[in-house]
Amino acid sequence: MTFVTANWNPLGEAFYRKVELYEMGWNLKDGLRDCLVAAAPYGGPIALLKEPQRRSPSARPQLEIYSSSGASMASFPWKSGPVKQLGWTVSDDLLCVQEDGTVLIYDLFGGFKRHFSMGNEVLQNHVMEAKVFHSPFGTGIAIVTGAFRFSLATNIDDLKLRRLPEIPGLQGAPSCWAVLTQDRQSKILLANGADLFILDNTSCTPVTPPGLSPLANSIVQMAVSFSYKYLALFTDSGHVWMGPANLKDKLSEVETKVRTPPKQMVWCRRPKSQQPSVVVMWDRHLLVAGECKDTIQYHLDDESFLVPELDGVRIICGTHHELLQEVPAACEEIFKIASMAPGALLLEAHKEYEKESQKADEYLREIKEQSLLGEAVRQCVEAAGYEHEPETQKTLLRAASFGKCFLSNFPPEQFVSMCRDLRVLNAVRDYTVGIPLTHSQYKQMTVQVLIDRLVYRKLYPLAIEMCRYLKTPEYQGVSRVLKHWACCKVQQKEEADEVVARAISVKLGEAAGISYSEIAARAYECGRTELAIKLLEFEPRSGEQVPLLLKMKRSQLALSKAIESGDTDLVYKVVTYLKNEMNRGDFFMTLRNQPVALSLYRQFCKYQEQDTLKDLFNQDDDHQELGNFYVRASYQEGKLEARLSHLQSAVDEYNKAKNEFAAKATEEEMRLLRFQRRVEEEKGERVLGSSLQDTMHCLISAGLHKQAEQLYKDFRVPDKRYWWLKLSALAEKEDWDELEKFAKSKKSPIGYLPFVEVCVKQHNKYEAKKYVSKVTPEQKVKAHLAVGELEGAAEAAIERRSEAEISLVLSRCSPTTDRALLDRLNRARSVTAKK
Repeated sequence: MTFVTANWNPLGEAFYRKVELYEMGWNLKDGLRDCLVAAAPYGGPIALLKEPQRRSPSARPQLEIYSSSGASMASFPWKSGPVKQLGWTVSDDLLCVQEDGTVLIYDLFGGFKRHFSMGNEVLQNHVMEAKVFHSPFGTGIAIVTGAFRFSLATNIDDLKLRRLPEIPGLQGAPSCWAVLTQDRQSKILLANGADLFILDNTSCTPVTPPGLSPLANSIVQMAVSFSYKYLALFTDSGHVWMGPANLKDKLSEVETKVRTPPKQMVWCRRPKSQQPSVVVMWDRHLLVAGECKDTIQYHLDDESFLVPELDGVRIICGTHHELLQEVPAACEEIFKIASMAPGALLLEAHKEYEKESQKADEYLREIKEQSLLGEAVRQCVEAAGYEHEPETQKTLLRAASFGKCFLSNFPPEQFVSMCRDLRVLNAVRDYTVGIPLTHSQYKQMTVQVLIDRLVYRKLYPLAIEMCRYLKTPEYQGVSRVLKHWACCKVQQKEEADEVVARAISVKLGEAAGISYSEIAARAYECGRTELAIKLLEFEPRSGEQVPLLLKMKRSQLALSKAIESGDTDLVYKVVTYLKNEMNRGDFFMTLRNQPVALSLYRQFCKYQEQDTLKDLFNQDDDHQELGNFYVRASYQEGKLEARLSHLQSAVDEYNKAKNEFAAKATEEEMRLLRFQRRVEEEKGERVLGSSLQDTMHCLISAGLHKQAEQLYKDFRVPDKRYWWLKLSALAEKEDWDELEKFAKSKKSPIGYLPFVEVCVKQHNKYEAKKYVSKVTPEQKVKAHLAVGELEGAAEAAIERRSEAEISLVLSRCSPTTDRALLDRLNRARSVTAKK
C-alpha cells in the first residue's frame, strides 16, 4: 500500500502528512482575502467577516458562518461597530469583539444571544488587538488597548475583568503577544523588541528564553501549544525558537532563512510525541520546523488560515480544507516502506490471504515465531483509528480480524471499541455534517460533548441514532436530544399550536427524563402561551405544571391543577399567590368555586389569620362557623366583658343557624362566667375562666361550700358528679372533719368505697377505716384490702362465698401471712369451686 505514504514528508526521525478533509462547498469569489476568520477547534465551525467589495457609506460587512466542509449555516449583514477579532467559545458560540470593547455573542445559526463590555478603560482607549482563548476555566478574552494596557477575562460566563500592570519601557504596541495558562492562572506573555515580559494579576516580570539566537533583535511572532505547555518564538533574524512555556529550557532552534514576519505560527505537536514541531505560514508559503535543522516546505495555492488542533493543524483556504499532522507511530510502523513491524507483516499476510497465496502462511509464521501476533493485531487496530479514508480503515481492521483468528485469548474490547468509534467518526466526518474529528480529538472530547454538538447544530436524527448505537442511557441520550428538538420545534411560529403540540407528544411519547414543563416554558418565552398550556397537559407532575401556569397568569388553571395533584403544599402555594395578586372580593369568589382550596385556606386562617377567616364565614353566611369562631375568639380575650361580648355574638349566630343546643351551651358558659366574677368580687378567689368542674373544685378547696352548693343547684350539676368533685377536693385539702360531715350529711349517691380510696390516696388509712363499715357487701373485700386489712377481706370474701374475691385475697397474701388464714381461704375456695 505504497500510495498511503505518497504524501509523507520526513522531518528528523518523524514523518508529516497533509490529508485533504474536504473540498470546500462555499463559493468565495476572492477566497479568504479581506476576511476576518475564526475557526473553532475540534473540527468546529468557521466564521468569516467579509469586508464589502465596494467602499460606500451604505455598504456593510457580511458575517457568514460555515461548517468545516463549507456548508452555509448563517449569513447576515453586520450592523454593529467595527470588529477587531472573532472567536469561538467552548460551546460553539461566536464571539465578536468590537473596537469599543463590546463583545457580542451569537449562536451557531447567527442568532443573537447577549453582549457585554470589557470595561470603561477599553471603551475610552479602544481595542488595538484581541485574542479569544480557552482555559480550564472556560472561554476567555484578552485585549490590548490603544494605551498599550492589557485587560483580561478568563471566563465570559462569569465575567471578572482584570486590568494588568503596565509594562516598563513600552512606548508603542508590543511586537507580539500571547496568552498563557500556568498554575491555574491566565497570564500574558508579550515581546517588546527582544525583551520578553510575563504579566500576571500583580506584576510584570521580565524573562529570557534560554539559548535564543544572538542575531535576534526582535521577537516578531509567538505561538503557544494547544495544551499551553510549549512556546515558539519567531525572531527578525528568521529563527524559530521552541521550548517549554515556563522558559526554563530549550527544545530546538531552527533557521527558516525567511526574515519576513509570518502571518501565522502555530504548534503541530502530536500528543505523546517526542518531537516539537511548529507550522509557520507566510503568503502562499508554509514551513514545518522541528528539532532538526531541516524543514518541510509547502506551497499554498490560495490565501489560507491555520487552525491549531490537539494533534495537528487544519489548513483552510478558499477551495480546500486539509489536516497537517505528524504521522502517528502505529501508522508509520505499518505503512513505512520496507517495514518489518508486526503490524506491517500482518497486513501483508492478509493481502496474500485474499489473493489465496501461500505467502500468507509464511508471513503469519514469521510473526508467530516472534510471539508478536497480539502486538500486530493491536498495531492494526490502533492505526485504523488514525486513518481518515474508510477503505484504509477497513483494510487495517480486516487484517486485525484475520490475525485474531490465530489467537486464542486476545481480548476483543479494543477491536470492538475501535469499530464503534470509527463508525461514529465517519458519520460526523461526512460532508453534510462537516465535523472532521480525529480519533484523538474524539476521545478527548468524549461522546457526550459530540452529541451536544450535533444537537446544537440541529442534527437530531443523527444524534438519536448515535445515542442508540452507543447505548447511551436514555436520560443522557435520546431523551435529551428529543427535548432539545421539542424546544426548537416550538419556535417554528408558522405552524399552528395544535399541530406543534401533537407532533411533540407523538415524537416524545413516554420517553424517560423529559420534562414537558421545560418545553412549555420555552414556548412561553417565544410568546406562544396557548401552545405552552397545551404542552403542560402532557406533563405528569403537577409540581412542574403549576409554577409555569402562575408565571403565565393562568391562576385559575394553576389552582385546578394543584387541587388535582392532592399536594396540599402546592395548593397553599397557589392560594398565597392568588391572595397577593387579586383583590379581596375576587380572591374569595375564586375560592368559593374551589371547595378543597377554600377548606385548606380556612385551616390556614384558623391558625394564622383569624380576621380573614371571619370575613370568609360572613361572605358565605355560614352562621354555624361564625358562632364557632366567636367561641374560639372568646378564649383568647383577657377581659371578661370582651369575652362575654364574643359569647353573646356566638349565641346570636347559633340562633341564626337554628342550633339550639350550641346556643344554650354558650349561654350556660356566659352564666358561669358571671357567677365566677361574682365569687371573685365577693370572696377574692381566682376562679374566672375555669370550667364548671374546675370552678366547683376551687370553691370547695377554698372552703366556699355555700357557693359550691349554689353552683351545684344553679347549673343542675348531677349528684354523682357533685359528690365526686367535693370528695376529691376535701381529700386534697386534707379537711378530714369536713369530709366526715359531708359523708354523714346524707346517703352518698356514689357509695363509700370512693371515700376509702381518696383517703388511702392521701396516705391516711386511719380516716379511710372510718368508711370501711359503710361500704356495701359487694365492696367490702376491696375496702379491706385498700386499708391493708387482710383478715377482714378474708372474712368478707368467705362470707360472700365468692371464688373470685377469695382468689383476689389469696393473691395479696405473702410468705409471712398467717398459715391458718391461708388454710381457711384455700378450703373456702375448694368448697366454693365444688358448688
